[in-house]
Amino acid sequence: MNKLDKPTLKLLEKNFLNIQKNIEENLLNLNSKDRISIKENWKRKEGGGGKSISISGDVIEKAAANFSTISGNNLPTSSSGSNNKSTIKKSKFHAIGVSVISHPSNPFSPTSHMNVRIFMELGKNNFIKNWWVGGGYDLTPFFESKKDAFFWHQAAKNTLDSYNKKYYKKFAQTCDEYFFLPHRKEQRGIGGIFFDQFQHKDIESSINLLNDVAESYIEAYKKIVERSKNKRFSKLDKDFQLYRRGRYVEFNLLFDRGTKFGIESNGRTESILASLPPKVEWPHPKSKHIIKREKKLLQFINKKWNERT
Repeated sequence: MNKLDKPTLKLLEKNFLNIQKNIEENLLNLNSKDRISIKENWKRKEGGGGKSISISGDVIEKAAANFSTISGNNLPTSSSGSNNKSTIKKSKFHAIGVSVISHPSNPFSPTSHMNVRIFMELGKNNFIKNWWVGGGYDLTPFFESKKDAFFWHQAAKNTLDSYNKKYYKKFAQTCDEYFFLPHRKEQRGIGGIFFDQFQHKDIESSINLLNDVAESYIEAYKKIVERSKNKRFSKLDKDFQLYRRGRYVEFNLLFDRGTKFGIESNGRTESILASLPPKVEWPHPKSKHIIKREKKLLQFINKKWNERT
C-alpha cells in the first residue's frame, strides 16, 4: 500500500467502521433494558467527516463510539505529541480512527477508553510518503479489583505477544506515562496499553494489529462489566464515583492528545467532547468518606500493574 487512492481509502474506512459497529453492538448488548443507540453522520468543511454513535441503557450510563476520517494540508502538532506550534508540518495528510469511551452506571463497573488510528502524510498524487498508527486501551476503576486488573493486562499482553513479545511491556509503560495527571500526581486508572507513531512491518500488518487491539478491548471489557454490573451499591458509593469521574474530565480537557487533535483539526465538537462523563462532582470540602475511600483507591491504581502481568 503506497498510494491513498479512492479504493484504498474506502477499504481503510470500511475496516474502521467495522470496528465501530462491533463495539457499538457489544456495548449496547451489555444493557438489559432501555437500550438507546443514536447515530449521527457529519461532514468536515476542510475535508472528510465521520459517524458518531451515542449509547446508553440501564447498565451503560453513557458511551460513545466515534469514527472519523479527515484530511487537510497542515498536520496538527498533537498528531505527533508535540505542543510546539512551530513544528506544524505543512503537509497534506489523512487520518482515520475510532475512539470509544464507556461510563457505566454502577460504581463497581469501571470506565474504559479505547482508540485506534492511522495517520498518513501524503505527497504528489496522494503517494503515502510517511505513515504511522497509534492507539490502545485503559481502564479507570472506582473500586479495587485485583481480578479485573490482572485480567485486563493479561488480555492486552496475550494480544500483543502474537505480534512481538516486547510490545506489551513497552506499550504498557507508555500507557502509565501518558495517563498521568501531573497536577494531582496520580495515575488516571490502572493503565493498559498505549502506542503512537508506531509501525509494525507494513500498513496492512499494522491495521491487523489495530483490529486485534480493538477486539481484545471489547472482549475484556465486556467480561469485566458483566461481573460487576449487578453489584449492589449505596449512595456513598455513587457519590464517590461522581467525584472520581472529575479526574477523567481533568485529564481529557487538559492533557489528552485526541481532544487536542480534534480541536486543532476543526473536528466536530460534540464528538470530541463525547468522552466526558454524563454526571460529575467536585465536592469541597471533601467528606471523610471520600477522603478514606480515595486513599485506598490511590494505593491500588498507583501500583505498576503492567509489572505484575
